[in-house]
Amino acid sequence: MSQKEYLTKEKFEELQKELDFLKKVKRKEVADDLEFAKSLGDLSENAEYHEARETQAAVEDRISKLELVLTSAEIVTPHHSTIVEVGSTVHVKKSTEKVEKIYKLVGSEETDMASGKISFKSPLGQSMLGKKKDDDFVVKTPSGEVKYVIVSIE
Repeated sequence: MSQKEYLTKEKFEELQKELDFLKKVKRKEVADDLEFAKSLGDLSENAEYHEARETQAAVEDRISKLELVLTSAEIVTPHHSTIVEVGSTVHVKKSTEKVEKIYKLVGSEETDMASGKISFKSPLGQSMLGKKKDDDFVVKTPSGEVKYVIVSIE
């Protein structure tokens, strides 16, 4: 049984397009590259052949991963809630600081720290799940425990 993956509608569609491209276009390109490399002769010392096989393996691995993610995906729609859940935008601050940070809790396929999107599976994400406004929570980090408070939830 695979674990559920949470995706926004946009990310689901983006991954679906990538999967279609890999299956319809990239597979054929790799097969053509393999055929060309085989035509060069001696496969044991044929760098083009080995590179094409590695590319083929990478493409097939990505196709398998995308198929697994898409079949186990649950589409998350932004909505207002009083508790932190996947899809929530959460304003938090460390108990020792005044500065607020804003994080959006997303599935692991959408994680992007630069834009404040953190996985619900991350230590910070897991610690926030189920919390309400004004709740305190602790995150264990390599340098020790860090205490946060939920300022607001969107």
